[in-house]
Amino acid sequence: MVKKTIKNIKRTLARWAYYFFFWFFSLLPLKFIFMISNGLVAIAFPLFINMRKIAKESLTTAFSKEKTEDEINHILRACFFNLGRGYIEMFCYIQRPELILKKLHLSPGSRKNLENAIKENKGVVGVSAHFGNFSLMLLYLTKLGYPVHTIIRPSRDAKIEKSFQAHRSRMGFKSILSYPRYTCVRQSLTALRVKEIVVVLMDQNTDGKSGVFVDFFGQKAGTPTGAVIFAMRTGSPVLPMFTVRDGKDSHKIIIEPHFYIENKPTDEETLQYNVQKITNIIEGYIRKYPAEWGWMHRRWKSKPNS
Repeated sequence: MVKKTIKNIKRTLARWAYYFFFWFFSLLPLKFIFMISNGLVAIAFPLFINMRKIAKESLTTAFSKEKTEDEINHILRACFFNLGRGYIEMFCYIQRPELILKKLHLSPGSRKNLENAIKENKGVVGVSAHFGNFSLMLLYLTKLGYPVHTIIRPSRDAKIEKSFQAHRSRMGFKSILSYPRYTCVRQSLTALRVKEIVVVLMDQNTDGKSGVFVDFFGQKAGTPTGAVIFAMRTGSPVLPMFTVRDGKDSHKIIIEPHFYIENKPTDEETLQYNVQKITNIIEGYIRKYPAEWGWMHRRWKSKPNS
């Protein structure tokens, strides 16, 4: 009972903080907001004790044999600053959508890779992660006129989720809620069969019932299989896409060449092989840009045979 009460209080405070900052940032010039953003994040950083603890544990799991504690602490702090600035940017750009096309850009070859995947005329399964300001990346592709759908987990706060959905709809952002599961699968397959793009984030912990365990930074990690299943069912190409901070207030989108699911003797082996392949791609980007990933998630929480 006490835990539930505390959780409700935290959720209410988070909701009102969201409402306040959304209103507050609407009143200020953009340059001033970015000038004070580092200060706001610095003030918030010490308050998120549990998130910092989880992030430190995750970073240690991934890099304990490769990086010093000082290096790990540096990544942890940079990760929080990137996350905080990312939220501030989302507040600002939702209110000033014309800036999205100015603050983001495609890396050389990315537009061609995207167009080549679309030209296959089989729909496109985009795969990405909670990496960089991925929400802005999806808004940018929507602004360019691409029919992008994204599978998202709805907020636990129904009132905030209603606000999120209103903003997404206003900006033409097509979202597919991750549950009910049957509805999510049906809507995703429908979008692919009408030759559109469905983006799936494949870096969140899941258990063995709804995913498979693959190697991730040398540890077994329960990983969702949805993207691979969609590509298996529709024959759609798989398209890795990521975004990284490129300068103080701008972002670079990197889209790799598409590939097709590699079939193995059984469906189980096909799932295992291809989920591992995609996870390797995600790990490669995290290794290259470690401060861009959300380390404050218990990625290795589920264990095989648990």
